[in-house]
This record gives sequence, structure tokens and C-alpha cells, in this order.
Amino acid sequence: MAAWGTEDMAAALPDSASQAGDDAVSTVERKNPQEAGWVKKQSYNYDVYNKSSKELADAQAEAATAAADGEPEAVGEAEASETLAVGGLREGEWASSGAVYEWDEEYGDVGPAFPALEEQLFGKKNNHVRQGLSFDKIAELTVVQEGTVKIEPIRKFEDAGLHPVMLENVKLAGYNVPTPIQQYCLPAVKKGHDIVACAQTGSGKTAAFLIPILSKLMGKAKKLAAPRPNPATFVAGRDGMIRAEPLVLVVCPSRELATQIFDEARRFCYRTMLRPCVVYGGGPLAEQLMQLGKGCDVLIGTPGRLCDMIRRPHALTLKRLKYMVIDEADEMLQSDWETELNQIMTGGDQEEGNITYMMFSATFPKNARKLAKDHLSHEHVRIRVGRAGSSHKNIKQDIIWVESASKRQALYDLLLSTPPARTIIFVNSKRAADEIDDYLFNSDLPCTSIHADRTQREREDSIRAFRNGKTPILIATGVSARGLDVHNVMHVINYDLPSTQYGGIEEYTHRIGRTGRIGNMGLATSFYNDRDSDLAETIVKVLLENGQQIPDFLQEHIPEGFTIDDQTGNVNGDVDALTFDDESDNEEGDGEEDGEKADGDAAAGAGGWGGAETAEAAPAASGGWGAATSTETAKAVPAAEGGWSTGGGGGCNLLLFVRYLGDMYTYTWAGSSLWGETGLALNEDILPGIDEKVYG
Repeated sequence: MAAWGTEDMAAALPDSASQAGDDAVSTVERKNPQEAGWVKKQSYNYDVYNKSSKELADAQAEAATAAADGEPEAVGEAEASETLAVGGLREGEWASSGAVYEWDEEYGDVGPAFPALEEQLFGKKNNHVRQGLSFDKIAELTVVQEGTVKIEPIRKFEDAGLHPVMLENVKLAGYNVPTPIQQYCLPAVKKGHDIVACAQTGSGKTAAFLIPILSKLMGKAKKLAAPRPNPATFVAGRDGMIRAEPLVLVVCPSRELATQIFDEARRFCYRTMLRPCVVYGGGPLAEQLMQLGKGCDVLIGTPGRLCDMIRRPHALTLKRLKYMVIDEADEMLQSDWETELNQIMTGGDQEEGNITYMMFSATFPKNARKLAKDHLSHEHVRIRVGRAGSSHKNIKQDIIWVESASKRQALYDLLLSTPPARTIIFVNSKRAADEIDDYLFNSDLPCTSIHADRTQREREDSIRAFRNGKTPILIATGVSARGLDVHNVMHVINYDLPSTQYGGIEEYTHRIGRTGRIGNMGLATSFYNDRDSDLAETIVKVLLENGQQIPDFLQEHIPEGFTIDDQTGNVNGDVDALTFDDESDNEEGDGEEDGEKADGDAAAGAGGWGGAETAEAAPAASGGWGAATSTETAKAVPAAEGGWSTGGGGGCNLLLFVRYLGDMYTYTWAGSSLWGETGLALNEDILPGIDEKVYG
């Protein structure tokens, strides 16, 4: 709450990571940004950038000294620095300098606990919950195994054969039961298979590869890892640096995603001798080289900076590499990344036959699938959770008609009409990001923005402010926020919809996937007008696929075979019969080489990757998915005359939007505040009526 400085915020937002049941109601009146609970505008303090923290290092060194005399003792919480921010970083420190568990030569097979570091990595005890109350919707997804290699899924983390320390870290991270993609990836990695995995955004793909890879290496780390300086005795400037020889390499398209995966790796490497590092463009090269020089077992990076490091053989070698992961593979395998990716995959000194390759993404277009075949072994595992490129039903998708000239006013009214929440606003250009940032800032709304023209320091500053709640509104271009995972993003707004020329429905899927993650509920609102007509048919299919309302101005694009119920406005029809452009053709050669139906007949499958074996949805373990409370259906609200839609409202007016938020907050997001430790539940009683406005 210190970051906000307003008492209202303690009651303004529930935290989906907390237990439901706190049914008190906030009566905050929403008249302007300040009274609505949004904080006053603020600026960043760049004077702190040259400062650094040694509290953690000193605490770990003290514990290492104690360990030399006997059993390692846990470092008390008193040694923790009270000034450290989320993730163990002070404001202004680089993400690459995030605190990691430093292994001492005196430790046995398992390192001691450091409560101070543990709290920074995982959060405070009794609040380590990642999975939301609607995980049953993800559990119901159909899992399809494509190709000849079939995997028997696990249902519990305890059945995955994980290293005991990894199992403890998984629990600390708040994972109770594996998601569908994790149920298949954990045993596949354990068996040593190459993997192509396609799953919806927010389904736990990062943990799906980090958990099994790191667990498998934990028991062999002393044998496989390269020598490194002892952190208990190491003195920078006095002791020489070593060459980094990672066992794991994770390649991803954006700097923000790289630092995000690094944060996850820091958690899962806790109490082990596996040391993670991250390298990315725009960050200080000297700082990143220094981190590599202390030893690196798990390296995460962006293509440009990784290629730069590969050209520095004194700093980095891949000769010990055992695993290579391509995250957001659809983006990485596009033609503009092909040169860098080929250099990383073949231009180093790694031994090809000893490397397991994995590719993960939410979408997998045909050109990406074909290129993936060039790098993976023929006997690789192909896993698809739901339809490739689909979103999931945890996200409520609203499409609102707003003319271009009225977008700013519509955005302002939308933000003030709903409870304050972490919100990402997507635009299609860097100029638009700056303009919307200025507009909202001058309207006294706490916002920040990221795009490619910002310096890396500004980008990290913005993401950190968004994560810790100083600026809960983030304006971003699509590429800059690719794969961004911030807890409790409750609302995504497509101020500009992505045209088919710039990603189309695949980009739309990635954007709205920033909310509704790991079983939590989310809301996605998109501004639509005539300029977005190229998306109309596909976006209607996506809405139908996920049981969403179709606004009246898009109903002409409803496919044949579907009918609209005049009473409820619901669309009836066979959703399974919907087809999407990326499923029209099989991957080259798949139908002939490894097509295999469940009954054993060799034939090309209809899913685009050849033959498929469909796995039944895993039953939700009792309490494991996060005992879901019953969620009432949003109350039907008459369309506001005029409303958001010039076509008469048709279920897309702002009043329905707010009514839905009220019900959803009441029954699925009740709990403690998003920003503070305690909070109050919300329901529609605190959401005031809205003046009808026409944005046509």
C-alpha cells in the first residue's frame, strides 16, 4: 500500500491469489481518477540508478561462513533489506542483477534455506498462490498428441519424479496441480524427447519446461556444471572471471520476456547449485558479462545479445549445452529472426547430438511448423492443448464499436467506470503509445508505457512500476509486451486491434492472454470500427469458440449453421465445426511420415500436424485446482439506447460491461486486495450507473 498512498485502494481490488470469502463491500464513490482509487500522477526517480544493494550477498556470505562449521543454518529474516523491491531489486537496478541463490562449495547435496531471499523470490508465506479459482476451465481442455511418440500424462507433481528440492520450489511458487501442458511436458522431458508444444496463453508453458529440465539436472549438477568461483570468498576485481558454460539455453523474442523467464528460473533454482543468468540488448554489457563470469548453468537471452555473446568465446561457450528452448516460437521462427536463430542453433560450439530441443508457443502457423522440423529430431513429441492459437473461456471478451475520433474519450470513460485494476492497453504504434500515455497522465491516471524506442532502462523501470502497483495502467505495443506475465492483470484493452497485416488474430490471442492466466478470470475489451473489418470473420469464430456474446455489428459474420436466440442473444451451433485458416493445410510431409490415428491407421490428421491421438481432459483433483466457487451468470441487462454501439447496443454497451464485472468480482475474485495484504470483495452494488454516451 505504500506505493499507492490511498486508503481506498485497500478495498478497491481483490487479489485472486488469496482465499475467497471476505464479503465486505467497498463503497468508494467513483467521481474522478483520485476518488475512483487511481493514484495521483508521479514521476520516476532516476537518481537511484547508480546505487546497488549488498544486503543479500552479505546475508548469504554470513550463512556460508556458519555452514563451514557444521550444518548450514537458515539466514534469519532480520538480514533482509527492507528497501528491496519486488524480486530483490531496488528501484533503478537492472533486471539482470536480480538476486540468485549462490551455491557454496561447503554445501552438501541440498543448500540451506534463506528466508530473506525466499520471500523476495516467492512472496510472503501463506500467500504463495498462482492458480486461480477457475482452473477447472483449463482442466477441461482437450489435449491432442500428434506424431508417433505418445506420452502418458501425470496428474500430480508428486508423480512426476521431481527432485525433492524442485518439488518444494514448485509448492513455494504456488503451483498445486499441473496444468494440461505441464501434465504432458514433465514426463516428456524426463524421457529425453524433443518437444513442440502449443498451448493457450496463460496456461503455464514457462513452468512446463523449466520445472522438468532443472529438476533433471539437479541430481547431476556437480558432475555436469562447469567450475566457478566460490561466492563465499569471491571478490570482484580481485578474483578473475570464468567463461560461462550453460547447460540450458532459453531463447525468446523480447527483453521483457527474457527477464520474466529469468525471474521464474531464479525461483526454481532456489537451494540448488544451478545458477541462472539473463542477457538482452539495451542492458549494460559489462554487468551481464560480470554475471556470466561468476558462472552460469541456465542462460536466458534475446537473439541479438546471444549472438553477440557467442562471438565472445572468452565469455561464453555452448560446449556443455544439454537443453535448448525456443519460447514464443512462432515469433522466433519468422523470417526476420531466422538468421540469428540459425546462428544460435548451429553457430556455436555445441555438440548437436547431445542437445534436446524444445519449442513452445500459443500459436504455430504453417511456416513455423515447417521450420521447426529442420531443427527437431523426427521422433519428437507434439502436444496441442485446445486449438492452436485459441484463447480460453476464463477471459470475458467484449467487442465495442468506437469510432477512431472517439477512442480517447471511450478509453477514459471505460477506465473510470470500472474498479481500478492492473490494466494493459494495446496500441499498434509507438507514437500512439506515447500519445495515450500523455493523455492518461494528464488526466491524472497512473500510467506508464513501453515500446521499442524506449531505452532499456526506461522499459525495465516501466515494467517494475507496473508490477509493484505504482502505475497499474500500462500502454504497450504488441511486440513489446509479448509473453508478459504479471500477476493479477485483470483487464486488457485493445485500443487498436491488430490488422491481419500485423499479426491479426494470432496477435489478438497473445494480447488478451495477458489476463486470465493460470486459472484466474480476466476481461478483454476491444475497440472496433470499420478499419478492423479484415478481422471480423475470424474474431467472430473466436468469440463463438469461447461462448462469448456476438455484438450486433458483427452478427452478419456468424458462419452458416449458427442461429441467434432472440430471447437470450446467445448463439447456438456446433462450435467443433468451426475451422480456422491455420488449420487448412497439413505440415509438409506430416500426413505421410508420422500421421497416426488413435486406432493405429496411418492417415493425415485434420489438425494441421498430421495424425492425432486425443487425450481425455484430466479430472480436476479435489481442491487441487483451487476449489472453485460457483460463479453466477452475468445478469441480463437491457441494451442502453445508443450506448457504445451505433447499432443499438446489442449487449455491448458499457452498462453490461460493468454489470459483468460486478458479478465476476463478487463470485470469482473475492479476496484480498491486489496491491495490499488485505482487502474487500466487490459486487455490482459498488458499481454506479453510467451516463449513456455515444461514441459513434
